[in-house]
Amino acid sequence: MVMEDLFLSDIYLARQRIASIIRRTPLVYSPSLKAITGKNVLLKQENLQVTGAFKIRGASNKILSLSDKDRERGVITVSSGNHGLAVSYLAKKLETKATICVPKPVPNNKRQAIKALGAELVVKGNNADEAMEYADQLQAERGMTMVHPFDDLEIIAGQGTIGIELFEDFPDMDTVIVPLSGGGLMSGIAFVVKSIMPKIRVIGVSMERGPAMVESLRAGKIVDIVEEPTLADALAGGLNMDNKYTFPMVQEYVDETVLVSEEEISEAILFCLNQHRTVIEGGAAVGIAALLTNKVQLLGNNVVVVLSGANISLPILKKILAGEI
Repeated sequence: MVMEDLFLSDIYLARQRIASIIRRTPLVYSPSLKAITGKNVLLKQENLQVTGAFKIRGASNKILSLSDKDRERGVITVSSGNHGLAVSYLAKKLETKATICVPKPVPNNKRQAIKALGAELVVKGNNADEAMEYADQLQAERGMTMVHPFDDLEIIAGQGTIGIELFEDFPDMDTVIVPLSGGGLMSGIAFVVKSIMPKIRVIGVSMERGPAMVESLRAGKIVDIVEEPTLADALAGGLNMDNKYTFPMVQEYVDETVLVSEEEISEAILFCLNQHRTVIEGGAAVGIAALLTNKVQLLGNNVVVVLSGANISLPILKKILAGEI
């Protein structure tokens, strides 16, 4: 069982390990969402995190937990963008070789950011599963260490440090809304939240186009999905059929899942920009979209929404501002 392999002490150890790398991001009150929902809503701004997304937490914990010998051999991963950027950042900081495999749909802004940090960028496959298959081949050939984007206990523990910060900054929270994809972010936060205060409701939000985790939850098993173009590109990709950790953890800890449309994601991006002067990417906007459309069935009085990243491409943002998306 996953719950026998992961402990709160692992999250606190991760917090100590990554403290010199990450930022403690602010938790800000949203008067505009209070006016709309009638609830106290606070935004956890991981969009202000190092590399522009929460992924640096898990990547840091994983890579810093490796032996010197493993780090010398280099690291490899597959990513829809933000995880690859985080791994590249850490590799440069630690003077370690990094190879980042991304599928073809990954936006150019994320590709260029990875290359700018000196990592080897490999574009392979039409979706995350195909990119992962190729990354596995390279890993075996080169003897590098795989830094899985989500299904890894060190990755989950690193993302779980967000949960500790939430309790310290807002102990009265009764609902946490988290973007849901492969489940690394959700597993980490939900594990901490449910371990400390089981009554807190945990809500996962995905896009309507290719929501792999939600479809798998509905089926009661991991299922293949067709990846579709989406503003929430950071949430794209499958779960891997050999998933060990995130799927059972999401099954165990998540109380409700919500799906939002492309139009609703676009409106949420605009809302955040207009009301909070904050830029977020599509994958980060899904929680706000769920609130704006009143899709959460049981919403508490003290709500946290995790804004997972800011790495939206400028051409896409321009189209949203022009009303073209």
